[in-house]
Amino acid sequence: MRGLVINKNANLFAIESEGKNYFVKPRGNLKKDGIFVGDEVEFNETIEKVYERKNILIRPPMANLDRIFIVVSSIPAPDFLLVDKMILCCFVKGIEPIIVINKEDIAGREFVDLVQKTYKNVAKVVICSAKNENIVNLKKEIKGVCAFAGQSAVGKSSLINALFGEKFAEVGELSAKIERGKQTTRMVSLYKIGKGYLADTAGFSSLEVSMLIELNPQEVARYYPDFLPHLSECKYRTCLHKIKGDCGIIKKVENGKISQLRYKNYLKIIDSLATKKR
Repeated sequence: MRGLVINKNANLFAIESEGKNYFVKPRGNLKKDGIFVGDEVEFNETIEKVYERKNILIRPPMANLDRIFIVVSSIPAPDFLLVDKMILCCFVKGIEPIIVINKEDIAGREFVDLVQKTYKNVAKVVICSAKNENIVNLKKEIKGVCAFAGQSAVGKSSLINALFGEKFAEVGELSAKIERGKQTTRMVSLYKIGKGYLADTAGFSSLEVSMLIELNPQEVARYYPDFLPHLSECKYRTCLHKIKGDCGIIKKVENGKISQLRYKNYLKIIDSLATKKR
């Protein structure tokens, strides 16, 4: 049978297949550390095969993510540099980032407008609150394998609780089945909700931003959808978009076609990469 790994603990895996959950171990020559939540696997009495992945993250330890919801709020003050690093990670890994403005009841129009204007050509923006019916705006976006990310205290856990509601008890039952013995350490679980699966943890504040060190500074702009339409307007193919004159990106920043905030964060990212490589 073919199924989706929805929970991993020690050497035991929960797999969902055709609406049922199975609890199995990997075949002898398959390493348990090489199987991730989110993996598509072939299994019978044991896991026989892991199908090819479209992406993998070490932090959080998941595979085949389709969407990551990057949560921001007006309180605490948003770290837009971290947001842009997360978005960059998503595009590098082939994951769709979605910006979630949480706590809309206290966000204020100015904050909402800033986020929407900054990311209008970058990612979809969803506005919601864990405290009212607008949580449905977020639920509709859960498609495929999804997870939350964002800085601490932006309300990721509250959103997850609101989305799961009373169904969280079922998640607990699944965890109880797979967690055996005091030495096991609970990891990520996936739970079916809406048209997809959502990771039941909000403990990821930085995604895998450390992987950005592998990027060459000249590659970064290629992962900026708001930059891409204008890259051909730069005179030099190796342009880092730092020097005025024949740089199409800087011209678009100056005339408001590209967000100044996004551009300033871009400069910080490529300067950081250049420093680390030296």
